[in-house]
Amino acid sequence: MSFTLTRRRAAAVTLTAALLVPLSACSGDDTKQDTKQDTGGSPASGSASAAPQANLTVLAAASLTNVFKTAGAAYEKSHPGTKLTFSFAGSQELVAQVAQGSPADVLVTADTKSMDKVKADTGTPAIIARNRLVIATGEGNPHKIDALKDLADTELKVVLAAPEVPAGKYSKQILDAQKITVKPVSQEPNVRAVLSKVELGEADAGLVYKTDADSAEDKVDAVEIPDAQNAIAKYPAATIKDSKNAEAAAAFVAWLSSPEGQKILQDAGFQKP
Repeated sequence: MSFTLTRRRAAAVTLTAALLVPLSACSGDDTKQDTKQDTGGSPASGSASAAPQANLTVLAAASLTNVFKTAGAAYEKSHPGTKLTFSFAGSQELVAQVAQGSPADVLVTADTKSMDKVKADTGTPAIIARNRLVIATGEGNPHKIDALKDLADTELKVVLAAPEVPAGKYSKQILDAQKITVKPVSQEPNVRAVLSKVELGEADAGLVYKTDADSAEDKVDAVEIPDAQNAIAKYPAATIKDSKNAEAAAAFVAWLSSPEGQKILQDAGFQKP
């Protein structure tokens, strides 16, 4: 009797174990599936790959040409899936493009007045950098230009940015303040064109941003202008309201003020915002 009961109990245990095996296996599969779902969502929210991916068009002041190429490469590296296309021109040209509805995502100008003209078409701008003017001369400064007053020499070929260009406005501001009359041989559509004229020897001198002169230090000399006689250029950056990539555009604008973005700008000679 005892032997029979023991055999029955053993059989019951065996049957119970057999029934539990598939249940525990199913439970294990569900756990693995839930784990995959949880871990799949978690990294995406905190990794660079989770950043908005888009092809962004950035309209930027001509004086940002060199530094934004460097910044763009760094941004694309740290934000896989995002592609930046830059369009460089005088701020007045960029503002006209935005006003006319040209497709773009971000606008960066070399002065706040230009940005103000399209405030209805942009988000709230943030100042990302500052700059100052210098006198660019031929390499070795052959005409021995030492100060702003020297630009009044009628025998010198001086080029300036056009009055509607930020660099032209700043130039007029500092020359007028010192009561210096300059008769330029040409007025260029952007500051890079002024620099080019001096680089090519088509002009003896021109007023450009310090960062522009620094970028061509093997071709031009830069004559510093004292702070008391100078002007400070401010660079506002803003998203464009009609952008089809609003989140990605805002991410790039914010990055320009980040430690990484600021280091690139300041390494290129731009001043802190």
